[in-house]
Amino acid sequence: MTKCLTMNDQYWKRKSLAEMTADEWEGLCDGCALCCMHKVEDEDSGEVFYTDVACKLLDLGTCRCNDYANRASKVADCLVLSIDQPDAFNWLPASCAYRRLANGHGLPEWHPLITGRAESVHESGVSMRGKAVSENDSDDYTVLRQLANHPPGSDIG
Repeated sequence: MTKCLTMNDQYWKRKSLAEMTADEWEGLCDGCALCCMHKVEDEDSGEVFYTDVACKLLDLGTCRCNDYANRASKVADCLVLSIDQPDAFNWLPASCAYRRLANGHGLPEWHPLITGRAESVHESGVSMRGKAVSENDSDDYTVLRQLANHPPGSDIG
Protein backbone atom coordinates (compact mmCIF):
# COMPACT_ATOMS: atom_id res chain seq x y z
CA MET A 1 0.00 0.00 0.00
CA THR A 2 1.23 3.48 -0.85
CA LYS A 3 2.06 5.68 2.11
CA CYS A 4 -0.30 8.62 2.36
CA LEU A 5 0.87 11.91 3.79
CA THR A 6 -1.89 13.35 5.95
CA MET A 7 -1.81 16.78 7.47
CA ASN A 8 -4.19 17.50 10.29
CA ASP A 9 -3.56 21.22 9.99
CA GLN A 10 -4.84 21.36 6.39
CA TYR A 11 -1.84 23.46 5.35
CA TRP A 12 -3.18 23.87 1.81
CA LYS A 13 -5.97 26.05 3.21
CA ARG A 14 -3.68 28.45 5.07
CA LYS A 15 -0.60 28.56 2.83
CA SER A 16 -0.07 29.63 -0.74
CA LEU A 17 1.79 27.24 -3.03
CA ALA A 18 4.86 29.48 -2.70
CA GLU A 19 4.79 29.22 1.11
CA MET A 20 4.76 25.41 1.24
CA THR A 21 7.69 23.31 2.33
CA ALA A 22 9.06 20.69 -0.07
CA ASP A 23 7.20 17.93 1.82
CA GLU A 24 3.94 19.87 1.76
CA TRP A 25 4.36 20.57 -1.98
CA GLU A 26 4.98 16.90 -2.73
CA GLY A 27 2.07 15.94 -0.47
CA LEU A 28 -0.32 17.72 -2.82
CA CYS A 29 0.24 15.09 -5.50
CA ASP A 30 -2.75 12.74 -5.43
CA GLY A 31 -1.04 9.99 -7.44
CA CYS A 32 -3.47 9.99 -10.36
CA ALA A 33 -0.59 9.85 -12.91
CA LEU A 34 -2.39 12.04 -15.44
CA CYS A 35 0.64 14.33 -15.59
CA CYS A 36 2.67 11.26 -16.68
CA MET A 37 0.48 10.60 -19.72
CA HIS A 38 1.56 11.73 -23.16
CA LYS A 39 -0.50 14.66 -24.32
CA VAL A 40 -1.37 15.93 -27.78
CA GLU A 41 -1.98 19.60 -28.49
CA ASP A 42 -4.18 20.68 -31.39
CA GLU A 43 -2.02 23.25 -33.19
CA ASP A 44 -5.04 25.16 -34.46
CA SER A 45 -7.16 25.39 -31.32
CA GLY A 46 -4.52 24.92 -28.61
CA GLU A 47 -6.68 22.22 -26.99
CA VAL A 48 -4.72 19.58 -25.09
CA PHE A 49 -5.79 15.95 -25.19
CA TYR A 50 -4.62 13.23 -22.82
CA THR A 51 -3.68 9.85 -24.21
CA ASP A 52 -3.54 6.51 -22.45
CA VAL A 53 0.19 6.21 -23.16
CA ALA A 54 2.30 6.62 -20.03
CA CYS A 55 5.88 7.77 -19.61
CA LYS A 56 8.37 4.92 -19.65
CA LEU A 57 9.21 5.61 -15.98
CA LEU A 58 5.64 5.29 -14.68
CA ASP A 59 4.79 2.21 -12.61
CA LEU A 60 1.35 1.40 -14.01
CA GLY A 61 0.29 -0.42 -10.84
CA THR A 62 1.12 2.26 -8.31
CA CYS A 63 0.78 5.31 -10.61
CA ARG A 64 4.13 6.55 -9.28
CA CYS A 65 7.42 7.28 -11.01
CA ASN A 66 10.03 4.52 -10.84
CA ASP A 67 12.86 7.09 -10.74
CA TYR A 68 11.29 10.28 -9.40
CA ALA A 69 14.56 11.88 -8.28
CA ASN A 70 16.15 11.53 -11.74
CA ARG A 71 13.07 11.77 -13.96
CA ALA A 72 13.90 15.11 -15.57
CA SER A 73 17.33 13.91 -16.69
CA LYS A 74 15.92 10.67 -18.09
CA VAL A 75 12.80 12.08 -19.76
CA ALA A 76 13.45 15.29 -21.66
CA ASP A 77 9.84 16.51 -21.65
CA CYS A 78 9.02 15.48 -18.07
CA LEU A 79 6.64 17.96 -16.49
CA VAL A 80 8.50 19.14 -13.38
CA LEU A 81 6.25 21.50 -11.47
CA SER A 82 7.49 24.67 -9.85
CA ILE A 83 5.70 27.67 -8.41
CA ASP A 84 8.04 29.74 -10.60
CA GLN A 85 6.49 28.24 -13.75
CA PRO A 86 2.72 28.59 -13.32
CA ASP A 87 2.11 28.12 -17.07
CA ALA A 88 2.97 24.44 -16.58
CA PHE A 89 -0.21 24.09 -14.50
CA ASN A 90 -2.23 24.53 -17.71
CA TRP A 91 -0.98 21.10 -18.81
CA LEU A 92 -2.42 19.52 -15.66
CA PRO A 93 -5.93 18.09 -15.39
CA ALA A 94 -8.64 20.21 -13.78
CA SER A 95 -8.69 17.76 -10.85
CA CYS A 96 -5.00 18.33 -9.99
CA ALA A 97 -4.36 19.90 -6.58
CA TYR A 98 -1.60 22.17 -7.91
CA ARG A 99 -3.86 23.58 -10.60
CA ARG A 100 -6.90 23.79 -8.33
CA LEU A 101 -5.04 25.63 -5.55
CA ALA A 102 -3.32 27.96 -8.04
CA ASN A 103 -6.80 28.85 -9.33
CA GLY A 104 -8.27 29.44 -5.87
CA HIS A 105 -10.15 26.15 -5.51
CA GLY A 106 -9.95 23.59 -2.73
CA LEU A 107 -9.03 19.94 -2.90
CA PRO A 108 -11.60 17.45 -4.21
CA GLU A 109 -13.30 15.23 -1.64
CA TRP A 110 -11.47 12.11 -2.87
CA HIS A 111 -7.99 13.64 -2.50
CA PRO A 112 -5.73 11.56 -0.23
CA LEU A 113 -5.04 14.57 2.01
CA ILE A 114 -8.79 14.81 2.66
CA THR A 115 -9.51 11.09 3.02
CA GLY A 116 -6.24 10.11 4.70
CA ARG A 117 -6.00 7.18 2.27
CA ALA A 118 -3.72 6.99 -0.79
CA GLU A 119 -6.13 4.55 -2.47
CA SER A 120 -8.97 7.09 -2.56
CA VAL A 121 -7.72 8.60 -5.84
CA HIS A 122 -7.88 5.16 -7.47
CA GLU A 123 -11.24 4.27 -5.92
CA SER A 124 -12.69 7.52 -7.25
CA GLY A 125 -11.84 6.54 -10.83
CA VAL A 126 -9.74 9.65 -11.41
CA SER A 127 -6.39 7.87 -11.62
CA MET A 128 -4.90 6.11 -14.61
CA ARG A 129 -4.51 2.80 -12.75
CA GLY A 130 -5.76 0.06 -15.05
CA LYS A 131 -6.28 2.49 -17.94
CA ALA A 132 -2.76 3.22 -19.19
CA VAL A 133 -0.14 1.45 -21.28
CA SER A 134 3.58 2.17 -21.14
CA GLU A 135 5.21 3.99 -24.02
CA ASN A 136 7.59 1.01 -24.02
CA ASP A 137 4.67 -1.25 -25.00
CA SER A 138 2.65 0.94 -27.35
CA ASP A 139 2.89 3.74 -29.83
CA ASP A 140 -0.86 4.02 -30.40
CA TYR A 141 -2.36 7.17 -28.93
CA THR A 142 -5.91 6.97 -27.63
CA VAL A 143 -7.40 10.25 -26.50
CA LEU A 144 -8.93 9.76 -23.04
CA ARG A 145 -9.60 13.24 -21.77
CA GLN A 146 -9.58 16.78 -22.97
CA LEU A 147 -7.92 19.16 -20.58
CA ALA A 148 -10.89 21.50 -20.98
CA ASN A 149 -13.29 18.82 -19.71
CA HIS A 150 -13.39 17.99 -16.05
CA PRO A 151 -12.48 14.43 -15.07
CA PRO A 152 -14.77 12.45 -12.75
CA GLY A 153 -14.76 13.86 -9.24
CA SER A 154 -13.95 17.40 -10.35
CA ASP A 155 -16.23 20.10 -9.03
CA ILE A 156 -14.71 23.13 -10.73
CA GLY A 157 -17.54 24.98 -12.40
